[in-house]
Amino acid sequence: MDEASTREPASVEAELAAREPVFHRTVDGTSRSELEQWVAADFWEVGASGRVYDRETMLTEVVGRYADPGYDAMAGVVVDQLACRPIGPATWLVTYRLVQDARETRRSTVWLRVGGRWVVQYHQGTVVS
Repeated sequence: MDEASTREPASVEAELAAREPVFHRTVDGTSRSELEQWVAADFWEVGASGRVYDRETMLTEVVGRYADPGYDAMAGVVVDQLACRPIGPATWLVTYRLVQDARETRRSTVWLRVGGRWVVQYHQGTVVS
């Protein structure tokens, strides 16, 4: 049995909550090489706009944001209603509400536990009307 499958849900939730909102937190680094380590090779995202992003597009965008010395990823960001549940062996779904600059979205991230570390495989943002 995979070690993530045997962990207490509260422990997993705490670990993953520290990594959300994904691409806003710096817990695992912000350089391209650091991001590449925790983003799955087959990562994809459906953005709040409805646009689909592949791994390369997302990496380029996020690295570009962090390259701006005035960029503060968490400025004006509120995260609440976080929930975490297992959806398969070593696979967890994290959902939460994110408010940024008066825009409210619901977010979902699929995390995999691979080789003792968390890797993001999928992310989606949906605008709340």
